Amino acid sequence: MSADFSKELKRYNYLLSETESAYREAASLLGLPVSSMIVLYAVCNEGTSCPLRDICRNAGVSKQTINSALRRLEADGVIYLENTDGKNKTVCLTEKGQELAGRTAAKVIAIENDIFASWKREDVNQYMALTERYLQDFRKHIRHLNQD
Repeated sequence: MSADFSKELKRYNYLLSETESAYREAASLLGLPVSSMIVLYAVCNEGTSCPLRDICRNAGVSKQTINSALRRLEADGVIYLENTDGKNKTVCLTEKGQELAGRTAAKVIAIENDIFASWKREDVNQYMALTERYLQDFRKHIRHLNQD
C-alpha cells in the first residue's frame, strides 16, 4: 500500500502535530500531566463543573486516560464527581481545584484568547470558517469509508 501525501497534507499534519506538541509542552511547563490538563481545561471551559460525557467526547484521548486523570485529580482533592441523572456524572472543581485551574488551564486559555485578540477580526473569522469547513468536509467523506 502506498499513500499519496500532498504537500498541503504533509504541512497540515506537521502543523497539527506541532500544535499538539505545544499543548503538551504547556502542560509540562505548568507541572501537569496532559490528561489532567485536558480535564481542567474542559471544566474551565464550562465554569467550575462539566459533564463527564462532554470531557470524554471532546478530549481526543481514550476514556481510560480520562478516568485515570480523574482518579488522580480526585485523590489530590482537585475535583469531585457528582452524580447527576442516572449514571451520568459531572466533574466539579473543589476550591483547591479552582486554584490549580487558575494557575494552569486558565493561563492556557488566556494565551489562546490573547492570540485571537491580536489577529485581525477577518483573519479570526477566516481561520474559524476554514477550520469548520475542513471538519465538515472530513466528516462527510468518512461516512463513506465503510462503503468501499
